Amino acid sequence: MPLSILGLIIVGAIAGWIASRLMNAGGDFFSDVGIGIVGAVLGGWIVSALGGPGFVGGFTLWTLLVAVLGAVVLILIIRAIRRR
Repeated sequence: MPLSILGLIIVGAIAGWIASRLMNAGGDFFSDVGIGIVGAVLGGWIVSALGGPGFVGGFTLWTLLVAVLGAVVLILIIRAIRRR
């Protein structure tokens, strides 16, 4: 079962919060959710491009890990752009 919009927001919020704590990028709730949602899409694309299953559907540990991976990559990209 694919993630619904509400499911994506929940996964995004959790993934964004975890990633911002891992990367010491402490933002507010809305920035964590935004980074998490965009990161989830980015993480799904990265894992799929590497030959793995991006999202297996529904809220699973794999989905959360992929979303956190994408959010961490997104934070690194944002930091690289801001340093210019």
